[in-house]
Amino acid sequence: MANEAVGVEEQNHSITQSVSQRYAKAVTNGEQLCCPTGYNHEDLGKFIPEPVLKVSYGCGTPVGLSTVQSGEVVLDIGSGGGIDCFEASRKVGPQGRVIGIDMTDEMLALARTHAPAVAKNLGYPEPNVDFRKGFADAMPVGDDQVDLIISNCVINLAPDKKKVFREMFRVLRPGGRFTISDIVADQPIPNYLIHDKAKWGDCLSGALTIKDYWGGLRDAGFTGLHQVTGIPWRVIDGIHFVSVTLTGYKLASTFSTPSPAFATLTGPFSQVVDEMGTTFYRGKPQQIDVRTASLFALAPYKDRFIVAERPLPLSSQDSRTIAIYPEEAPCVWEGQFAVLTGPFLAVCDDDHHTYRCGEPLEICSKTFNVLQSPSYQPYFATINRAREGVTSEPVICGTSTGCC
Repeated sequence: MANEAVGVEEQNHSITQSVSQRYAKAVTNGEQLCCPTGYNHEDLGKFIPEPVLKVSYGCGTPVGLSTVQSGEVVLDIGSGGGIDCFEASRKVGPQGRVIGIDMTDEMLALARTHAPAVAKNLGYPEPNVDFRKGFADAMPVGDDQVDLIISNCVINLAPDKKKVFREMFRVLRPGGRFTISDIVADQPIPNYLIHDKAKWGDCLSGALTIKDYWGGLRDAGFTGLHQVTGIPWRVIDGIHFVSVTLTGYKLASTFSTPSPAFATLTGPFSQVVDEMGTTFYRGKPQQIDVRTASLFALAPYKDRFIVAERPLPLSSQDSRTIAIYPEEAPCVWEGQFAVLTGPFLAVCDDDHHTYRCGEPLEICSKTFNVLQSPSYQPYFATINRAREGVTSEPVICGTSTGCC
């Protein structure tokens, strides 16, 4: 067992070195890594020097910074040339602080070189960005120091993501949050890709499934995990890779919500299982503890529940109740699969489908249309596994058809 552990450590170190060397070369050769981002270079170019903009890699744009408050402390995991750190610097203002962590000396040198110019362009008396050499699974940051963690297509490059997730939880203050962009897959990555070092630098070999990624974050202690955006990226040997941006929270250690409290699910789901493992049914109030009340106050939950001091049942005719049924018409199988992306562990719709977080479920055309509705869409990623045009005949829904 000891030799096996040493072998894993050596393999992880080899992967890390290979990725670092590739990103170091990209500083000079201009190679575009990972997938395209949507940075507004015209806006960022007003205060960020051009050499930094040229090495802006990632799969999000700029992730999580829309929620930043003045004076906060922001940590960027895998800060690269510093583009997201410098944008965070503008957001937090001169009283805030930004910490950038990167393992590549060339990237750190580039970021540090241009930090004074960025501060001057923002009108700050001195830089409020601190670039530190370090690794995502061993961050040079103290406990409970950070309000917001951001990361742009970096965590998939780390061989041991569970350690990364634990480090994220450690450095966040109670009540803190993260918003990260990364690449995930619809199925486990096979060994021939895991051992392909070049594919690691392409943000492929290190991708976890949504189920494992979300599960690792929950195991670390995070709650309120939910997808902000999800965009199909590439298909390699039948494996679908998706660029996702997700947010999660480190709940405060003390809760101010009065008890007792009751929560009533409004829909659109007929029932859900929350992250604590409790099942709720639409329209039926259920007593909750102060921790759950605090959880349901978070963004991904608060629009789905009514929390009150007394039980508040909702009838199907109540305007606050949401139910979306499929149209009464034939449907077709088009190769669509739906993946629940949180924050719930499982949900049921009004057509008797049960979706479990991170597990792809094949859906027909009518169910696909239901999940595209504004009430459902934020909770799902959809992929199409059909490699060629679909010619399936319309199916009439019924208990014997295997359809809805």
